[in-house]
Amino acid sequence: MSQVTNTVRFVLDGQIVEAQGVRRTTTVLDYLREKLHRTGTKEGCAEGDCGACVVMVGDLNAKGQGVDYKAVNSCIQLLPSLDGKSIKTVESLKKPDGTLHPVQQAMVNCHGSQCGFCTPGIVMSLVNLVQVNQSPKRQEVSDALSGNLCRCTGYAPILDAASKACGNKAALKLDDSADVPLLKEIQRASTPTVNLEGDIIVQPVVRTRKGNEFVSPATLAEVADYLVKHPTSTLLAGSTEVGLQVNKKYSRPDHIVYLGNVTKLKQVKDTPQAWHIGAVVSLTEVEGLVAKAYPDFAEVLRRFGSPPIRSTATLAGNIANGSPIGDSMPCLMALGTTLTLRRGDKTRTVSLDKFYTGQKQNVLQAGEFIEAVVLPKPQAGQVFRAHKVSKRFEQDISATCAAITYTLKGGKLSNVKLAFNGLAPSPCRAPKLEAVLEGKAPADVKESDLDAAIADSFVARDGLRATWAYRSLVARNLVIDFIEEQTQSTAEVA
Repeated sequence: MSQVTNTVRFVLDGQIVEAQGVRRTTTVLDYLREKLHRTGTKEGCAEGDCGACVVMVGDLNAKGQGVDYKAVNSCIQLLPSLDGKSIKTVESLKKPDGTLHPVQQAMVNCHGSQCGFCTPGIVMSLVNLVQVNQSPKRQEVSDALSGNLCRCTGYAPILDAASKACGNKAALKLDDSADVPLLKEIQRASTPTVNLEGDIIVQPVVRTRKGNEFVSPATLAEVADYLVKHPTSTLLAGSTEVGLQVNKKYSRPDHIVYLGNVTKLKQVKDTPQAWHIGAVVSLTEVEGLVAKAYPDFAEVLRRFGSPPIRSTATLAGNIANGSPIGDSMPCLMALGTTLTLRRGDKTRTVSLDKFYTGQKQNVLQAGEFIEAVVLPKPQAGQVFRAHKVSKRFEQDISATCAAITYTLKGGKLSNVKLAFNGLAPSPCRAPKLEAVLEGKAPADVKESDLDAAIADSFVARDGLRATWAYRSLVARNLVIDFIEEQTQSTAEVA
């Protein structure tokens, strides 16, 4: 592996691109359009909502013989995170003889484009889908396109085009054979660099004259060492929050630590009691992990955002961000999730419901980071329910999301854990509501008692997404719904 300092290197259509002199917060979209003149990739919203900027980013697969792709919103991805990877844009799809990819040709034949602005992103989302699923059902196509907004409302012919394209299965897969040896050439080192004294040196991908830098470590030891030395560093995983801050608030963090190449943080350790989910495991992976055990949690995650968002956003990132309306946290709190926190070579365990100390505030110490999220597996007789309420069903911010776990012993609620977002400055458990439920038969729980507990637990606040009157009513009704739907067949008989 050769080494070029202060250079972002990635593979594009069988060639290594070396981006030198770029800012650490340059977005993939801006570089594609302004430097490489790949103007098929569009900027619509600059916040990962509309999908006009979708491209495919690839890594060498586990066998080193091919490329695994995921669709991403290039408007919020930072260019230095591409170092050692490959990328495909809409211009990558056409063959040298001018033949269009089946998805592109089907979009033409089915008149799937009107104004055309959103079309490249739609095409890329569909091409990414058919790399792994060449016979998608209509619902799977709809899900894949849930992050692509067509302002001309032309979805029917787009869905028809997807179906028609899959009639030519032999041509759906992209030929990435030329990219594989190049990816091997530019892949980042998997072991840390040390000086003569044995101290770790984290090599920057980008460094400015002022000493600000973007680093991309490969090991936990490197991450821990760097954060002890630079405790105010910004951790970057999926970039769904950092990219937004860069675009909307012109944020320019002095030190950025990209975690996407740390192998251990991308792993899930499966034990009989719990899943230990690494800090860089994406929401898409978590959704698949919990689908059978906790289907309501999987549905909350499915509605979290579009496929390009879920494929990059991480569970640990959602937790660390600490938004008052973060959707994963109520589910995790109700399930008794704990966090493994690391600083240097020391770790500690903190219960998620004790993690937040205020709005966007938590117990993390300087230089400390989330190493893993420990999600308990279901216990015998345990009931788990969760639901998100928002103005729009798909891809919208919560008015509130509620989650509960309990068992039924002798027809009475036991071991109740209930959590909400949107009702307080941070997602939280609701112990006073839990006390109302504990030990009662579902039919004996009174609405008035729940209303009183809600009023006693939270400060009434109207917000942009909902009034307090609405939120508190929905919170109460969700609890009633959660406990009334269960039958004796799901109960644990005392």
